[in-house]
Amino acid sequence: MHADPIDQARRLVRSRFPGALSVVLAGSTATGRATASSDLDLAVLIEDGGVTYRETIRFEERVVELFVHTPTGLLELFAADVAARRAVLQSMYASGLVLVDADGEAGRARALAEADLRAGPPALEPETVDTKRYGLTDALDDLADASDPIERLAVAGYVVNTAADLLCDHHRAWIGGGKWLPRRLLEADPRRGAALLEGHHHLCRSGDPAVLISAALKVLDLVGGPLREGYRRTWPGTIGPAAAGVWRSRPDTPPARAGRDVQA
Repeated sequence: MHADPIDQARRLVRSRFPGALSVVLAGSTATGRATASSDLDLAVLIEDGGVTYRETIRFEERVVELFVHTPTGLLELFAADVAARRAVLQSMYASGLVLVDADGEAGRARALAEADLRAGPPALEPETVDTKRYGLTDALDDLADASDPIERLAVAGYVVNTAADLLCDHHRAWIGGGKWLPRRLLEADPRRGAALLEGHHHLCRSGDPAVLISAALKVLDLVGGPLREGYRRTWPGTIGPAAAGVWRSRPDTPPARAGRDVQA
């Protein structure tokens, strides 16, 4: 018989974080979807003066992901998650199971998390949207022309990720990676999101890209359509004038080579 994961989480907290301000158990365990091999995701709030960190450990034969932070660190992590448009930690606090709540600290953290989730992620800059439109347009051309099945699958993965990013931005919805990509995508737009996912699934099963191409083009139509001619991006520079001197002084600078096949 497998140990109850919630009881395991409580034992871990008692032994490792006896002075925690709050502890929230998130992930599949908190939602009742845990399996025997599911890990434990714990958001642990400790006093200022401590160290904010993430660590993976094993406790009683179960993998545990620890998200440990001070109040100041939590605010910084929330801000970073908003900037990344992912809100991972906010989702943990908003939907997790509270195991420790000293003086209402867990409630305060949850209120901040829920406020971020309601506000939604920041919009992508117009230049970034255009860059993603251009990349997706180019990838769809490659997908239509691809004859190598391995390359076709690689391009299809890029298409799904980029189209999902554009679709979520269009709806000002949070994005996700891994298993959270389809979940966030379906939350953002059940119809178009499902079409993208089904198109990718169909391509993986049959090798036929037509369904995925059609679904991705519908996303492009929402954000200005395909972009080829007229796209222009300038490089702002990050090194400064000294770079020219370094370039001229390098003895191993290779000569320029002509060629059409440029690696992305």
